[in-house]
Amino acid sequence: MLQRESEVLMRLRVFRTWCLAVVAAVLTIAQPWTLLAQAPVPSKVRFAAISEADMREYLGYLASDALQGREIYTEGFGLAASYVADHLRQWGLKPMGDDGTYFQSVKNRGYRITRNSSVTVEVNGQSRTFKHGDHVTFQPNSGGKQTLVFDGIEFVGYGIVSLPNATSTISYNDFAGRDVKGKAIVWMNGTPAILMQAATGRGRAGGNRANYAVQTLGASAVFGYAPAPAPPSQADLALVQAQEALTKAQEAVANAQAAARGGGARGGGRGGRGGAPQAAIDAMSVQKIDGITPPVVTGDDEFYDFLLGASGMKFADVKARAAKGEALTPGTIRGAKVTVNIDNTYEVVSTQLSKNVVGMIEGTDPKLKDTYVLFGAHLDHIGYRTAAGGGGRTGGAGASGAPDLINNGADDDGSGSTALLGIAKAFATGPKPKRSIVIVWHTGEEAGLLGSRYMADFPVVPLEKVQAQFNIDMIGRNRQDDASQSNTVFVIGADRISTDLHNLVVETNTGLAKPLTLDYEYNDPSDPNSFYTRSDHYSYAAKGIPIAFFFTGTHPDYHGAGDHPDKILYPKLTAIAQMVYQAGFNVANSERTLTRDNKGPRAGRGFSGRIDK
Repeated sequence: MLQRESEVLMRLRVFRTWCLAVVAAVLTIAQPWTLLAQAPVPSKVRFAAISEADMREYLGYLASDALQGREIYTEGFGLAASYVADHLRQWGLKPMGDDGTYFQSVKNRGYRITRNSSVTVEVNGQSRTFKHGDHVTFQPNSGGKQTLVFDGIEFVGYGIVSLPNATSTISYNDFAGRDVKGKAIVWMNGTPAILMQAATGRGRAGGNRANYAVQTLGASAVFGYAPAPAPPSQADLALVQAQEALTKAQEAVANAQAAARGGGARGGGRGGRGGAPQAAIDAMSVQKIDGITPPVVTGDDEFYDFLLGASGMKFADVKARAAKGEALTPGTIRGAKVTVNIDNTYEVVSTQLSKNVVGMIEGTDPKLKDTYVLFGAHLDHIGYRTAAGGGGRTGGAGASGAPDLINNGADDDGSGSTALLGIAKAFATGPKPKRSIVIVWHTGEEAGLLGSRYMADFPVVPLEKVQAQFNIDMIGRNRQDDASQSNTVFVIGADRISTDLHNLVVETNTGLAKPLTLDYEYNDPSDPNSFYTRSDHYSYAAKGIPIAFFFTGTHPDYHGAGDHPDKILYPKLTAIAQMVYQAGFNVANSERTLTRDNKGPRAGRGFSGRIDK
């Protein structure tokens, strides 16, 4: 009997051991999925140290008079680009530009556009089509051919979102309780009186409304109001006729000169010395001109009178209330079917070339190295002007004999470009993360985010494999030279697409020996400066990529000749570069992916710490 009991106990022990093994195996298999569901955490590695001496050396050249302000399309910008590429080559970064170089050509094309787009409105059994120029106006670059149909339109008042800020404790949101994703929206121009009073007359509450409605809220079409233009006067008509006659005369002279030289007629030439005038350009763009984009349309009184015909609303009353800043109640405009037909043709008539500088540090994980973390800053600045106030791109003395006033751009964005060099060296000479690192010095930010927009439309790596983009623009000084901000950096946009990214930046900063003060004031969507839309990160955010933008504010030398290297706070620049490097490393070294929850801006003025999901 005792022997039989021992046999039973032994069998039970074997069975229990087998069950535990099965459970362990199941947990091992499930672990990767669990990791994917969790947020990335800071890495436990010995990070490379970014050197203040290096920061001084790099910026000393990039912001020197020899580069003449690094304006796009100038020799000075070319020298800056070559300087960066030489360092990437020295450190062994992989070239990611054209033909095995570090330079990605950025093509800024000029287009002549024929706009055949229209809006058809069906109300009360009646249908009316408004073509471009006939009571409606489409943006020149409305993208490729598409047809959108909407049963009803969302009226969103002024289309403004304003959170409490430095001048107001009022929270205002015209989109509150309204889901506009995939819908057409209509707003009125102006600002509600309650915000004008609370913000001491600030008239830009809400920042860039169209971008916010489309990029953050997912609206599929945006309608605004623009009064019909006054008919041209006889003097205006006479001026237009005179200009047309002058253009034809110039073309005739140029053709005659070309024929005399044996070169034949020039008709449609690109201009230049003795040449015909350049063909008229309706729009310049570095992006895919025929890409699908939500249309932005303005209509006049006649358009809105017809559109509102079945709603019970009278447009004249709405316009009158908006002119006074009175409350406009959002709601759905029912009984109207709206069909938007985008039908433009684009003819290339000119091309300007510049270049991004791009290098890569390959990741160490065999699978994850085909995913990426991007870092960026803009290498260009605004060039120089003569002491007499004229512009120029050739250097030397101005017309009056006075020396040129060079806008060296030490802070804007020599500081960011310098930080990127430090970050590139840290990744190249220090530990390598599992995912690959792509570093881009963008061209043409000052000319309209040209380099980043081009990269976002013609990327050197697949955008769907990009985890995040870190943008650095002006991190070398204190806002308004306020010494109390010596440890402050403004963080913009990190929470908008991925809460995980915001939290990882916070945790990375907390782990530093001397944490920075992270300030979210400019992340407020009602920020009148609209900094979120004004630097290169925005080109990537528009593609749905989580971004974090680091910035220390403007100062009296912003876009001025006084933005010199000797005014840079190099310990601060170095500390911010170190933090951004480590935050990007932490994203790149984690097997866990950033969740894109697209909850929009939540961190604002006075906020600190993590955001609970």
